[in-house]
Amino acid sequence: MSELCLLVLVAPPQLEEPLVDFLLETEGFSGFSLQRIQGSPAQATLTLSEQVTGRKKQVMFQVHAGTVEARQLVAKLGEDFRGAGLHYWIAPLIEAGPIP
Repeated sequence: MSELCLLVLVAPPQLEEPLVDFLLETEGFSGFSLQRIQGSPAQATLTLSEQVTGRKKQVMFQVHAGTVEARQLVAKLGEDFRGAGLHYWIAPLIEAGPIP
């Protein structure tokens, strides 16, 4: 495995189950965390009610993996979920793992 990183993936709520299935079926990843969040993406993507509140409901997945593997996962997401409104970032991790 390459250097560790944290892959964060933000998606519309309707993609929660398809992304859970996608991540569970993807080889080389030992799990993920999922949170329901609210965010403020580009104004053009907000509905009228979201513009009033200034935020929209989204889901956020966090996966720690090797940097190379995370980039491969992002590429595969781009193939399988092109145009679905996904956003991601990859950040380096100093350390990660279970606590004995």
